[in-house]
Order: sequence, then C-alpha cells, then structure tokens
Amino acid sequence: MKRILLSALLVASAVPALAADLSVKARPMPPPIPVWTWDGFYIGINGGYSWGRSNTTVSYFNTITGAPIIPPAGSITDAGFNLDGGVFGGQIGYNWQFSSWLFGLEADAQWSGQKGSAAFLCSAAGLLPGACFPGSTFLPVGTLGVGLAVDKKLEWFGTVRGRLGVLASPTWLLYVTGGLAFGEVQTDAVLTSITAGGAVVALAGSSSKTHAGWTIGGGIEGNLGGNWTAKAEYLYMDLGTFDTTVTVPAALIGANISSRVTDNIFRVGINYHFSPPAGVVARY
Repeated sequence: MKRILLSALLVASAVPALAADLSVKARPMPPPIPVWTWDGFYIGINGGYSWGRSNTTVSYFNTITGAPIIPPAGSITDAGFNLDGGVFGGQIGYNWQFSSWLFGLEADAQWSGQKGSAAFLCSAAGLLPGACFPGSTFLPVGTLGVGLAVDKKLEWFGTVRGRLGVLASPTWLLYVTGGLAFGEVQTDAVLTSITAGGAVVALAGSSSKTHAGWTIGGGIEGNLGGNWTAKAEYLYMDLGTFDTTVTVPAALIGANISSRVTDNIFRVGINYHFSPPAGVVARY
C-alpha cells in the first residue's frame, strides 16, 4: 500500500513540471523579408515621342566652274523645321549601388518615325537671267526662281550613357544621364530650274548618313514588385550637321544642303533586373 501511495505522489509532482516545460517552448521564426537591390544587369523596352529640329542652310554653285552663286534678294536660303514623331526601342544596362547612391551604364537603340520638310528658293530677281540661272539667256514669264524642296527623316538613333542616381527610397531612383549619341538621317531633295532653252528640269538627290553626337537628360525609376521596374525619362540629343548635295547639270546649278539635327525625347519603359535580392531582413 505504501508503495502505491509513493508512486502516485511522484506522478502528481511530475505533471506540473512537464506543463511548465511545454509553456516556455519557443515559437518558430517568421520567414525573412527579401531586400531590393539595384545592383546588376537589366534589360527592357521603351516607347515615347520626340520633338526634333532641323536647322538647314542652302548654298548654290555653278556645276561647270564650281564657283558659288550669290542668291539675290528675295531668296530663301535658311529654314528651321520640325522633325516630330514616335520612337520605340530597347535598352540594356548595369548598375552599381553604393548605399543610397547608384552609378550605371546604359545603351539603347531606337526606331524613329520623325520627319519634316521645308522649301527654299534662289530668286529670279525680277524675272531676268542672273546669278541663279547661269545657263539661261531668258526666263519664261512667271518664273520665280530655282526651287528646292527638302524632306528629312530621322531613321533611327541610339545612345551609350552613364547614369548617376540617388535613392529617394530603397525602391525609387532619381537620376541624371549623359553620353554618346548616334543616328541616321535621310535627306531627299528635288531641285527645279530652267535650261538655256527655257525648258523646266528637275532632278532629285537622296542620301542617308550616320553621325555621332551627344545627349544629356534625366529620369525617375521605381520598383514594380519582384525584379521589374518602370521608368520615365527625358533626353536632349544633338547629332551634329548632315550635308547633302543635289545638282541639275542641264541648268548648270547645284545646291549644298547643310542641316544641324537636334532632338527632345520623352519616353517611358520597363526593365527586368537579373540580380537577386542582395540579402534578407528578419521580421519579429
């Protein structure tokens, strides 16, 4: 009997101790939170609109002697005209993040629908044969002069730029950017004049040339979730001067067309970043 009572007392004393052990058992740790980082490679697409400008000057010359022709009063030799249109393309780049600062390199290539046109005139100076008609002895009534129609199109362009940014928050980036720009401009021109016999003649000339220039701008980019970001960006681009020559040998006159092409580009885009989060932060 004494043994039974002693066993019961031992069991009774062990139950509270076991309950105490169960009550202090540690809870499982919550999963860590990924930390977004801007480091690494990315690739993306963009689209937008560009407001370009062609500041064009025309000079005339005698096709036989090569001597310059001085246009008389009433001539139109200078014009600025717009090269507006949509743009679409893609970009690739790499970022280095240092605390709240970022340095990056980015290259892009853009299709462009930008185009424009202008008209120029080497005046007939009172309907008399003169400087603008070196091969003519008379001019038909109503002749205003040697006409030149110019059409320009920015076929495509690209840039290679550095980016310097500051993080407004871990997932929002403000940046400035600048570097090399390059692009192809197509020029189509039609020069209309009169032969020595009074016949109207017109010849067309065309050229496509690629030039290098520079660009500068800025933008904002933010994380959309996961490895995706979206950006809005403005760039000013200067592609330098493009030259084209068109001649009408039968009328002994030619025209040199010199155009400086600049552009104001606004575009939005999305990027996919290949780098995983740099680390984790635990939740408590």
